[in-house]
Amino acid sequence: MSFEANSFQLLVFDWDGTLMDSIASIVACTGATLEDLGLPALPDETIRGTIGLGLRETLDVLCPGSGEEMYERVLECYRKHWLATYRDLPVLFEGVREMLESLVEDGYLLAIATGKSRRGLDHVLAETGLSRLFHATRTVDEAFSKPHPQMLLDILDELGVPARSAVMIGDTTFDLEMARSAGTASVGVCTGSHCREELEQYGPLTCLDGVVELREWLVGAALTR
Repeated sequence: MSFEANSFQLLVFDWDGTLMDSIASIVACTGATLEDLGLPALPDETIRGTIGLGLRETLDVLCPGSGEEMYERVLECYRKHWLATYRDLPVLFEGVREMLESLVEDGYLLAIATGKSRRGLDHVLAETGLSRLFHATRTVDEAFSKPHPQMLLDILDELGVPARSAVMIGDTTFDLEMARSAGTASVGVCTGSHCREELEQYGPLTCLDGVVELREWLVGAALTR
């Protein structure tokens, strides 16, 4: 399927690593959780590679074969460390607020599809004051984890936007694979968990050095068409 950049109505953003510089905090919190529970230590790169998945799916990768009891222990321990130490450390990437406001002024609908919990997303939206800019949000509490397309399909259905008129913007292959499965376009952002070469394997329209380049790219792509 081909996509026309000037026909997009809906821009769906991932959160961590795309809009917010939170990857290092998530890696550190995960490492602290593993240590606290006496689980084997893992390289930072291994942990980074799971960011974007739900916690259940992350545990399946980091600690294969873990049962429900271990999942609950990890969940409780991770939340303890996150709330006590890491929750308020991440900040928006520079220029994100201004970019999002400009996109709304341009007439785009904005949405979020994230592996965060609903509680976690609501907190950062309240702290940043950005909730007013987004027309729909989905978290891993309300849909299957990425790369399953449910989050994106639910947003399309809620807002009444056809898949060909939407684009998913994210920093992981999970975001881009979700977009492919949902039938939408995608744009990669090289500020998070997965490198440009990994992202390009999933056929994004472009890979940006940072999400703040998105508006300029949309304008330029539309003009060239």
